[in-house]
Parts: sequence; structure tokens; C-alpha cells
Amino acid sequence: MRIKSIEEYNTEKSNFDNDPERFWEEKAESFIWKKKWDKVLNWDFHSAKINWFNGGKLNITENCLDRYLKKRANQVAIKWIANNPNEKSISLTYQELHAEVCKFSNVLKKHTIKKGDRVCLYMPMVPELSIAVLACARIGAIHSVVFAGFSAKSLSDRINDAECQALITADGGFRGDKITPLKAISDEAMQTTPSIKTCIVLERTKSKIEMKNQRDYWWHHEMASVDNNFPAEFMDSEDELFILYTSGSTGKPKGIVHTTAGYMIYSQYSFQNVFQYNEGDIYWCTADIGWITGHSYIIYGPLLAGATSIMFEGVPTFPDAGRFWRIVEENKINIFYTAPTAIRALEAKGLDFVKKYNLTSLRVLGTVGEPINEDAWNWYFKEIGGGLCPIVDTWWQTETGGIMISNLAGITKAKPTFATLPLPGIKACIMDDSNSEINENDIEGKLCIKYPWPSMARTIYGDHKRFIDTYFSTFPGYYFSGDGCFKNKDGLFRITGRVDDVLIISGHNLGTAEIESAIDEHNNVCESAIVGYPHSIKGNGIYAFIICHEHPLNTDKSNEEINKLIVKHVGPIAKIDKIQYVNGLPKTRSGKIMRRILRKIASGETTNLGDTSTLLDPTIVESIIKGSINNN
Repeated sequence: MRIKSIEEYNTEKSNFDNDPERFWEEKAESFIWKKKWDKVLNWDFHSAKINWFNGGKLNITENCLDRYLKKRANQVAIKWIANNPNEKSISLTYQELHAEVCKFSNVLKKHTIKKGDRVCLYMPMVPELSIAVLACARIGAIHSVVFAGFSAKSLSDRINDAECQALITADGGFRGDKITPLKAISDEAMQTTPSIKTCIVLERTKSKIEMKNQRDYWWHHEMASVDNNFPAEFMDSEDELFILYTSGSTGKPKGIVHTTAGYMIYSQYSFQNVFQYNEGDIYWCTADIGWITGHSYIIYGPLLAGATSIMFEGVPTFPDAGRFWRIVEENKINIFYTAPTAIRALEAKGLDFVKKYNLTSLRVLGTVGEPINEDAWNWYFKEIGGGLCPIVDTWWQTETGGIMISNLAGITKAKPTFATLPLPGIKACIMDDSNSEINENDIEGKLCIKYPWPSMARTIYGDHKRFIDTYFSTFPGYYFSGDGCFKNKDGLFRITGRVDDVLIISGHNLGTAEIESAIDEHNNVCESAIVGYPHSIKGNGIYAFIICHEHPLNTDKSNEEINKLIVKHVGPIAKIDKIQYVNGLPKTRSGKIMRRILRKIASGETTNLGDTSTLLDPTIVESIIKGSINNN
């Protein structure tokens, strides 16, 4: 499945162009199937109906674990590294991981969880999170992982939307020098989640917590009462594997649904090819499993390829800014995949934290989550990779399931700030505002995909109309990514950022509406609008323009109160960096906020605001500029 040369790369692109269905069928044949498929592909982008490998039956965990029990029983599958560098690491071999997954499958069965049920996971980055994810997949339950930085309200909203029957959590989680009280947050959430019948709690921080009789159960007690034998439940190719929530431009998060076979095939294919994984490589993705990157490139992709995957509980700057590089040295990491935010933060700490560690084991570097700026790319290449390691700058989304546009490490050329080219098997294109495909180079437009790929999302849970409206209505017959894109004279793709009201903060997608809704809970707030602005570390900072009933007498106090509301309703990741109190917002005559103007003001670009003739009150703009934080 791995492309090993530029000649093979060109052959694969040609094979796909000539017969796309046969291209993906060949990839599918390397997996274990209970029953082979009847038809490779049915699709219609107008109705957003996509079916891959119809009639096939399989279980993804058999392909992650069981098929490696003979050849790799004693090879480490997942090595977990604790937040505290003095805490002992845990290594699980393929045999040990298989046994733990089977045991937790029996725990879920004991609590009447079955095929098709939804299970929410709200956990720290610990081995048990991977075990729980895979156990859900083994029994045919649909896992929905919620990032452990989200608030009780955000957790409750996601549980209720998916109607989850069980919640898997922990007493708390370590993150740097902080403990997140996960069980207390879960308890608050469960006050408004009537579908939850069972809550299984992992003991991690030994924090004092409340346990509700006949609802709450300790992980270790439950695991002690079951055996390690659980035959995998066979699933149809199109059976749902997981739901993962991503922010939308309207308030309600979108429950993105991924299905079994296509996601499996593409996860392994993209992992092996983008990172050029070689047998025996030690691979580390620093993401959190609460996001799609952790799903595809900590758990599923590496395990499907029979790799050793590092799982890290902590943050890059604890106990100091050398933590990443210490882990690289101690574990002889070969492939390292992280976010531009982390790279910029560590660059800012200076080279002293880098130079004390031996990073010569590194062979491939990767970036994910947002476009990487040229300065950070060059620092990463020179100081971390020693000028020897190719950097794969990967573009993809929760909705795509896997990496779509990227150079292949050491096979195709890299270019700073460019994702470069679609992978073989992906038909990407750029559209103009008249809904026409642009075939020339050296142009800018909106990034679309015009042919299905196996790991693409199938729907938004419980709302297929919203799925069509969001991804398939802007350009009928195409999947619209929501991203702008520039294609240079050589045909290389550079992602220019979101064209909707979604912010990418430290690599995480946050919907403006969800944050604005939290701000508007303040009793003095009349209306708010948030936009992103360039931030040296996070990529984007959050700038809020707020209209109050009465101008705050103490802005620092008001700022603090607003951020407390955001932490409560969304989570700490959504805290506002800059708050400007304004008398009005630039609105069209139809009442739409002109966020384009606000983005420019927030970025300090006030000389060319574009056409303001459609504004209801153009004088508002001058007033906002005069009061902008950049001018004070």
C-alpha cells in the first residue's frame, strides 16, 4: 500500500485517473473481511449519499489488533508517556492491547451496551481512552469522544445530540501543572442528559469525587470482573464507527459521522504514504484523541499499519519547553507530527531547550491543524530536523477523516507554507464565485473535492439536510471544504484559511456562534461579534467586539466576567484575547454583520476595508477603528 518512489507515485495517480473504483478496491483487498463487498461505490453528491464497499462485513479492531497477534504479539502497539516526567511510562504490546480491549468490551456488554448504541468518552490522554475507543468499535457501539477541555454545557450538548447511553470518564486529568476535574464536570453535565444510564470512571488523579449508586462504576472494579475473550462483532461496511463534533458557523456543533470500512482503508493508506512509515519506526503524533487527528493518527492509522504509536498525556512546555525534545531523544522517535501552534510556542522559548537533546533519530516531520507560516516551517526544518528531515504539511478536516493534500515524505517535493498536492485518490479543485471550476494555475478560490474518497463523512448525526446544506449546496455536485485556496504557477495548493465563521485557534476549530452565545449570557451584553486576528503563537487569536447596555465602568472586571462565561459554556480554549467595547457593529441593511470589516480592524489593516456602501451606518466603522485595541 506504500508508495516508495516518484515513479510509483505517478503510476498510482494514473491508476486512479483511469479507474478510481479499481484503485480503491486494490487498497481494500489487503484487509481482513468476513465477507467481501458486492459493489465498490455508489454516490450522488447532490443528495450527499455515499456508500463504499456495499455488502462488505468486517470489524476494524480485527484489522488493528487480531491480524497482528502472530507476527507482532510482543511489539509495542501504544506507548503512553505521562504528564509528569517522573511517572513511569506504560507500554502495551499488540497482545496486551488486544486483551485489554476485549476485557473492556465485556464491561460494556455487562452494562447492556450493544451494536448501534452511542457511547461518549470524556477522558484524559491515558491508555484507557484508546482501549475504550477500540472496545466500542469491537462491539459495534458508536464512540463519540469529547475533548476533555470542553465545559459541562458543551459535554451535555454533545451527549444529548447523539443520545449517548453511557459516559466513560475519569476522576480527573493532569495537564501541565493543572488538574481538570473531569468527574465533577461530568456530574454537572449528567444533570441534563437523561439518556445516560451508565457512567464508568477511571481513577487517574485520585481526586475526591461523588459516585452515584447504580449509575457510576469504577473502571478497575469493572475490569477485574470480566475475562479477556470477546469475538469481534461483524459490521457492515457502512455501519457507523464514530461521531465527532466539530464547530459550525451556526451555534449547534455538528456531529460528523464516519463509517467503518472506508475510514479504515483510508486511515492506513494515508498514514503509510504521507509519513512514509517503515516497519519498526517509532511514531509520535502529539494531538489529543478528542480531535480527529488523534482518532486517525494516534489510534487507527498507526495500529492498522502495525506501527508503534506514542501517546502523550501532557503539554509541550511542562515542566519546561524541552519536554517534546526529551521525549524524542528518550524514545528515539522517527516520525513526529505536531501543530504549528506548538512549533511557534517552542521556537519562542529559544534554542537552549532544543540543543540539549539528541534529535538525530528523527526522519520525518509533520504539521497539522492549520497552515504553517514560513518562519515556523524554516525553524522546524533547520533546528528540529537538522535540515535533513522532510516536512509534510498536511491539509484535511474532521469531515475528510484523513489527510487529503500533502507532500509524501521524501517522495514528492515540499514547499514552505504549501500543502502541495492532493494524494493519489483525491480529486481536488478550486472554484470561483460563479460556481465554475478554475483549471488554470496561479489563481485563488475555494477548495472543493469533486469525487468521493473512502473516509469522507457520511452525514451530520440526525440532520442530513444540514450536511447537504453545509458541504454540498454551495457548489452543487462538489464537496465544499469551507477553505480558501491558492494554487501557484506550478499547481501546488496553499490553504489560505476559512471562508466561513469558524476560527482555527491553536489548531482547534471553534464556531463563532457558540462563543458569541456564551458572551451574550452576560447581563450587560447587548450583542457581540468575534473574529480571528493573527497571533504569533496560536495562529489566530480571538478578538471580541461587544455592545453593552451600559459601558463597563471597570473593563478588566467585565473582561474577566465574560471569559468566565466562555469557560463555563464552551471551555478554556475559547477565551477571548482582546475585547473592545463598541457602540455598534457594521451591519448591512438586511442586518448581517460584516465580519470582513471586523477582521481587518482586528488585524490592524484599516487602510483598505473594501466596499462599505451596503452598510446601514458607515460611520460605525470609523468609531470602531478609533477605539480599536491596536490603536490604544
